[in-house]
Amino acid sequence: MVDQEQELKQQTSSPASTSPATGPARQPQTPESTERMLETLDAAEANLAELERDHLQSAKTEPLRRTKLAVSVVIPVYNEQQTIRQVVERVLGTGYVTEVVIVDDYSTDGTRDVLLELEQLSGVRVFMHGYNKGKGAAIHTALEHIQGDVVLVQDADLEYSPTDYGRLLAPIEAGEADVVYGSRFLENAKQDPSRLHRAGNRVLTWLSNRATGLRLTDMETCYKVFRRPAIREIVLREKRFGFEPELTAKLARRKCRICEVPISYTRRGYDAGKKLQLRDGLRALYCIGRYSCWD
Repeated sequence: MVDQEQELKQQTSSPASTSPATGPARQPQTPESTERMLETLDAAEANLAELERDHLQSAKTEPLRRTKLAVSVVIPVYNEQQTIRQVVERVLGTGYVTEVVIVDDYSTDGTRDVLLELEQLSGVRVFMHGYNKGKGAAIHTALEHIQGDVVLVQDADLEYSPTDYGRLLAPIEAGEADVVYGSRFLENAKQDPSRLHRAGNRVLTWLSNRATGLRLTDMETCYKVFRRPAIREIVLREKRFGFEPELTAKLARRKCRICEVPISYTRRGYDAGKKLQLRDGLRALYCIGRYSCWD
């Protein structure tokens, strides 16, 4: 009997003992096994953190191409030696652009020398006028050479930021619009500090809306984006800043779908090279009346 009791105790205390209800008994964890498990967890967390850092870094250094559209950026230039290089670098850095078409309107301040250097960059083409014709004429020339599906007009100064390209292109890629205007006044009108400039723009835009039936807030904006077919058969006649109301009137008469998106704006004064003059405002008034009625 004593031998049987000792054998029973040995069986129940043995690590390999089993029970019909519970199966094999769990082996107790040792300090060494716990330490190995913690080391494995630490290594996994460190690897995950490294992957997250790599992902964030690639997102910062590699701009995503968010559109499948071939985008041609048109830049009319006149005496912008101080800013044109930076503008082109910003445009190319967006990751949206297929080509940049620059037309120099007979600059005399050294801009042409800079453009000859920029022309060596991939995707940049430069055309030069033999005499000063005006901003509208420069855009006419550029439109003859574009190859993209979508055209975006960019000024050569630093008033308009290419960081807004994604916002400008989104309605066209979504199929919601044929033409997009970037409005300086849709969200924050006071980003243009000149009350006189804001008032003049408001009057011209209101008159344009009355003539075209549109409901724009910034007809005179530089940022105009349009599908290439929208302007394929449009004959543009204005050589200077009358181009803005002329194009708006002709797009409206062709029943193009036009929408606005808010953009950022940093106004520069005349001492910094701004070229808009009173006669341009008067010409815009004339163009609003003329082109809303006939071509």
